[in-house]
Amino acid sequence: MTILCLDVGSTWTKAALVGLDGALLGTAQHPTTPPEVLTGIDAVTAELRATGAEVLACSSAGGGLRLAVVGQERLVSAEAAYRVALSAGAKIVHVAAGELDGAGIKALRASTPDVLLLVGGTDGGETRVLAHNAKRVAANRLRAPVVLAGNREVRAEATAALTAAGRTVIATDNVLPDVGELAPGPARAAIRELFLTHVIGGKGLSRGPRFRRLVRAVTPDAVLRGVAELAAALADSDAPGAVLVVDVGGATTDVYSAVATVDELAGRSTVELPPDRRTVEGDLGMRWSAPGVLAEAAAERLIDAAEAESLAARAEFRAGAVDWVPADAVETAVDGRIAELAAVLGLRRHLRLVAGRLGPQGVGLLVLSGGVFRHAEPARVEAVVTALRADPVLRPVLRNARAVVDQRYVLAPAGLLAEAGHSAASRKLLTGTLGFF
Repeated sequence: MTILCLDVGSTWTKAALVGLDGALLGTAQHPTTPPEVLTGIDAVTAELRATGAEVLACSSAGGGLRLAVVGQERLVSAEAAYRVALSAGAKIVHVAAGELDGAGIKALRASTPDVLLLVGGTDGGETRVLAHNAKRVAANRLRAPVVLAGNREVRAEATAALTAAGRTVIATDNVLPDVGELAPGPARAAIRELFLTHVIGGKGLSRGPRFRRLVRAVTPDAVLRGVAELAAALADSDAPGAVLVVDVGGATTDVYSAVATVDELAGRSTVELPPDRRTVEGDLGMRWSAPGVLAEAAAERLIDAAEAESLAARAEFRAGAVDWVPADAVETAVDGRIAELAAVLGLRRHLRLVAGRLGPQGVGLLVLSGGVFRHAEPARVEAVVTALRADPVLRPVLRNARAVVDQRYVLAPAGLLAEAGHSAASRKLLTGTLGFF
């Protein structure tokens, strides 16, 4: 039996054919083909001769999952919900805190979210803000389905208000049941359910139900699960530690981390999948966001004025030519430098968000992802890794880390396999393909 893992992106549809033993049997890609993405899917299926394979798919086509967060107050419940959303494979398009007024509803509506995460209060705590916000959302022209994950004392009242107004709502456990206690699992599951049942079918990507039935996750969520599986596999190796992944794309830089801890004090080696996190830096990228990379690099003193000036015109050109591919060594080197800066900045921001909590062994493995690294010469990749290890902020967490490039793009397929109950195949795919065990 073979399994065909599909990642349908906005630009490319990527496929990996995997055996139940975790062997990578082949890969293929085809330009994504809206308004009928099944055309591209059928093309990669035919190329890999995988017509009879089990199919697992994830998608970020149509812009992925746009999520808005409304909480009670920014430093507690809204921040907790924001962190849940970051680990759910979503792009955060709006965050609001406190009682929604007319201007707040207008701003929320203008962000055009696919899903609204509505939270507020610890269990048994304050109820007024969550009840107010649920009623305001119910009364206004905001049609996004709602995940309600706040104070359980007001759950029934808030759910009734939303359903009476015809809103689609999933009520689930509080993301912040007590002060300092974050419980993201149920909300993440509800966000995924709404994405699959109410969002993916509304992206205008396919005319029939087949594509909607194929898709099991938003792509970043599948990658995040793959990173968690990689951390668990690493914990069983002779060099355990956290996994840190930086994926530099044209518009964003995504960073993922996962930690597996080995319980040596108990006299046995037990591995638990730990908190896994994802951050998305929408102003750091190779094309759309290249000017943002330079601006932030200058602000953090990663480049001096002379280098910023020399790269400015090239960054502006890239922002306006998002499909452009460099054809000479000079422009390829510029791409490499922008990618290097984006990686440093993205990793710095991620470490700030997780407060440097990367387990007792620190980072054991750094994974570079994205076309700019997959297609780079080994010397260029080595230069990037050297720069990351030398950065004064990153040096303490990366000094003992091995580094690899996800050349075959296996993190998303590994996540799909694990979610489908094929964890052994998932870990074998990772360890056999990344080549560090």
